[in-house]
Amino acid sequence: MPNSFGYRARTRDMFKRGFKQRGMIKLSTFMKPYKVGDYVDIKANGAQQKGMPHKFYHGRTGIIYNVTPRAAGILINKRVGNRFIQKRVNIRVEHIKHSQGRQVFLDRVKENVRLRMEAKEKGETVVLKRTQKTPREAHSVEAASCKNLPQTLNPVPYETTI
Repeated sequence: MPNSFGYRARTRDMFKRGFKQRGMIKLSTFMKPYKVGDYVDIKANGAQQKGMPHKFYHGRTGIIYNVTPRAAGILINKRVGNRFIQKRVNIRVEHIKHSQGRQVFLDRVKENVRLRMEAKEKGETVVLKRTQKTPREAHSVEAASCKNLPQTLNPVPYETTI
């Protein structure tokens, strides 16, 4: 059982770099633009100890509320007991990346705008609500044809080459 309770206790695998991802941080990490209101995922990068978040925030998603040249202020909801406390954390850009969880929603909004404009030009109404997938059509499987006959599988005898 672990007995230490330090700031980075039990983070041996958490802050480890991935396979073939070790070494210097890529410059594209610093070139990504972050704006206020963006959703970001927090993933600590072990190659840069400055501005690293506490292990609790590793893997969390938050919203940017402040941007500085090297870091970003992020709002994160932390569950404490039976309530959520909104935490403000300043994290360097090496430890955050844009969240893809909202991308599906944004794509759907753009598609709905396009469909609405096309329907307006034609003078039609279009349903933009998402619908569940219907069950597949019923069909029967026949074994009478020569292509679909049952096959019996037998084990291959073991052969030695010695």
